[in-house]
Amino acid sequence: MVEIDGMKLVQTRAILNYIAEKYNLYGNDIKQRALIDMYSEGAWDLGEMIWMMPWKCTDPKEREKETTMIIEKATDRYFPVFEKVLKDHGQDFLVGNQLSRADIQLLETILATEELKADVLSKFPVLTAFKARISNIPNIKKFLQPGSQRRPPPDAETVAEGFRIFD
Repeated sequence: MVEIDGMKLVQTRAILNYIAEKYNLYGNDIKQRALIDMYSEGAWDLGEMIWMMPWKCTDPKEREKETTMIIEKATDRYFPVFEKVLKDHGQDFLVGNQLSRADIQLLETILATEELKADVLSKFPVLTAFKARISNIPNIKKFLQPGSQRRPPPDAETVAEGFRIFD
């Protein structure tokens, strides 16, 4: 839950959309918003596989197999699409040549994927440049500094510990 502007908002995507609209990260028209939604959901689909893994895979062998599958999907399906979008329109951002929620969602998904495999972007020079560019936006750069609120996803041991309270 997020309390903002006198409201209590729940549901992640509703919160993200509200914040994106409030801070001009949601495009200039309905067509840009549709593209932002489409790219955000694509990044979310990949990210969700990563973020759910600690709860799905507590066995190390199972986790290794799941990690391999996620990396394959990232490099064969998701990242090639984002690479092509950025390359084809030649702009710094995914939509409208201005920072949007989609850019932030994609950056977060890239960072989460790199936590599984550090060199996952090695075959994607345009995405590598995109990551560097977005990561160096002052507020984002500050957020990504060590000690910030951003934390990597929990590992299987942390998740298992959390469930022990129910034993």
